[in-house]
Amino acid sequence: MRPSELTAMVVVLLLATAVATANQVMVLERVVPLKGVPLGDLRELDRARQARMGVVNVPVQGNANPFADGIYYTSLKLGNPPKEYTFQIDTGSDISWVVCKCCRGCPTRSPLKIPIELYNPNSSSTSSRISCSDNSCTTADESGSKVCYTSDSTSSLCGYNLTYGDGTGVSGYYVSDTMHLDTIMGNQHFANASASVVFGCTESLSGFISTDGILAFGQQQLSIISQLNSLGVSPKKFSHCLKGSEEGGGIFLLGEIVEPRLAFTPLVGPHYNLNLEGIAVNGQNLPIDSSLFATSNKQGPIVDSGTTLTYLLDEVYDGFVSVAGVSPSVRPLGTERVEKRDKCFLSSSSIDLLFPTVTLYFKGGAAMTMKPRNYLLLQGYVGNDTVWCIGWQSTKEIQNGHGITVLGDLALHDKIFVYDLEKMRLGWMEYNCSSINRNTRFDVSGASSYCSGLIAIGVAVVWLVSLLT
Repeated sequence: MRPSELTAMVVVLLLATAVATANQVMVLERVVPLKGVPLGDLRELDRARQARMGVVNVPVQGNANPFADGIYYTSLKLGNPPKEYTFQIDTGSDISWVVCKCCRGCPTRSPLKIPIELYNPNSSSTSSRISCSDNSCTTADESGSKVCYTSDSTSSLCGYNLTYGDGTGVSGYYVSDTMHLDTIMGNQHFANASASVVFGCTESLSGFISTDGILAFGQQQLSIISQLNSLGVSPKKFSHCLKGSEEGGGIFLLGEIVEPRLAFTPLVGPHYNLNLEGIAVNGQNLPIDSSLFATSNKQGPIVDSGTTLTYLLDEVYDGFVSVAGVSPSVRPLGTERVEKRDKCFLSSSSIDLLFPTVTLYFKGGAAMTMKPRNYLLLQGYVGNDTVWCIGWQSTKEIQNGHGITVLGDLALHDKIFVYDLEKMRLGWMEYNCSSINRNTRFDVSGASSYCSGLIAIGVAVVWLVSLLT
């Protein structure tokens, strides 16, 4: 099945408050499953994704994909009276936006088989346009997206014009309006809360869109996490735990999961970059020059759940694939069945017994363990054998040979990740994210000052996860 043939279920954003610790719950849906989707389709998705992030300043090969807006999406209500919109959750963006009435180039229906809802600021009693003299417009200068159309800053609308590496572009103006946060108090009793946030009203689109807009969780001041922090709604921290099961899902938490087993390493801007110092396969260090990952050279690994696969520099990729399938019980699959550049194997036994464990070593002594399912993708069957292909790719597959390492969704499965933007660090630990259910309990920091919240990433039935009070 190709990504263009996939459909997905619309889900809902819920933010909750309680007496001591509040459950802010966002339900997310995974757009593209991993099982059986050809690697070529996933690479095409990631090419457009990296272009939209703008993480490299070189042309990106390949056409934009309608699923390039990310892997997870959710729904929330804006305005008064409230109206529901579907958003991509994006840790690689800083500017949130929604398509607006009279948008030029915007489709009326997305590839997700859901209608595109157009936001109309004139229909909301709580909407206000941001002028060039507004402090929020000054903040927009961080992203380089600010556009003022006249010399009169008191009356000119604060606009934006964003162009991504694949040629996709959006333009419009900033507005402030109410984001409605359905709340859960006590035994799933629903109430209502709200927060006034700044986002873009997109009037022109060139390229593809699969949702009504983007909900940005980047590091700059106009990102949603930064705005909610400044409003006292959330600490400047968020966490996620993505399931390793084929359909995806998991949790996404506004706040920090407090767990003594978390390993931490410094975060480096402008994206969620890390200082990688070495890689070992089954305990044997690969002969890699650590300067290849220097963040000063803009090559430090980026953690991005919106990218499906993981991408390594050629020197690292070649060393990795040379030892990944060395077990005598693993048989390489011929190129008559897969693309020549894909590294695929036939196996009749558990991959945990046949393939090695990979360990990534980061600054500060933090180690991240990758099990075979963090780098292998099930691609089908040949007789009684299972076809597994390496889901870690060379960066030249998406960035024309000028690479930056990206740790994508596949590598992040079955781990709790904590993005601490107050201390600029990333933490993680092994966790069976598929075991999460309505009785799962987490200790969340910040309850005395903020409404810490949980976002559940579900597929069919989503249980609200209770927090320790």
